[in-house]
Amino acid sequence: MSNGQQLGCALDAIDAANRQDPNVEVVDGQSLPREYAYSLHMTRWLLALEAEPSDRMQIACRAQHIERWTRPRADYPEGRKGYYQWRQDCGRFHGERAAQIMADCGFPEQECQRVATILTKRELRQDPDTQLLEDVACMVFLERYFADFYEEKTDYDKDKWLRIVRRTWAKMTPRGHEAALQLAGSMPAHLQALLQEALSE
Repeated sequence: MSNGQQLGCALDAIDAANRQDPNVEVVDGQSLPREYAYSLHMTRWLLALEAEPSDRMQIACRAQHIERWTRPRADYPEGRKGYYQWRQDCGRFHGERAAQIMADCGFPEQECQRVATILTKRELRQDPDTQLLEDVACMVFLERYFADFYEEKTDYDKDKWLRIVRRTWAKMTPRGHEAALQLAGSMPAHLQALLQEALSE
């Protein structure tokens, strides 16, 4: 296969896997499998932040949550330690699945392992590809899930929300910050105020 065919093969396989998600998200009035919808949000923000993304970044962003419903958070202990264990296990799993799909589509082993490493986020800060993936994921969270997350977590006090916003901000590059500030104007007023307060200190 040509490079374009390899990329198409990998993206199609990731989409087919994510369409099996039994959970649903409504996007523009249409019900979609949740992780498939998430993967489309990731691709859209990747293209917004990077005009000509590499094949490996297109694959990594599309596979960011591949088959995540098979690794439910409820299977891990409560608390921060259990949360980070879950996140690490998910990253490894997503990386392995993406690498397997890429290999099946004819990508060289080195490129398969490169995407697996990006998806584990072990080299955040040191690796520009991993950092781009994090910027994209943060933008998807802020745009699509932050408001619902805020409504769900009624037990979180203001200080905890400020820490969440600051931690998210700290993960992002100046390019991500610029995009997030542009997005902030479309957020509900209470989230705009939270963002403003978090970033003012």
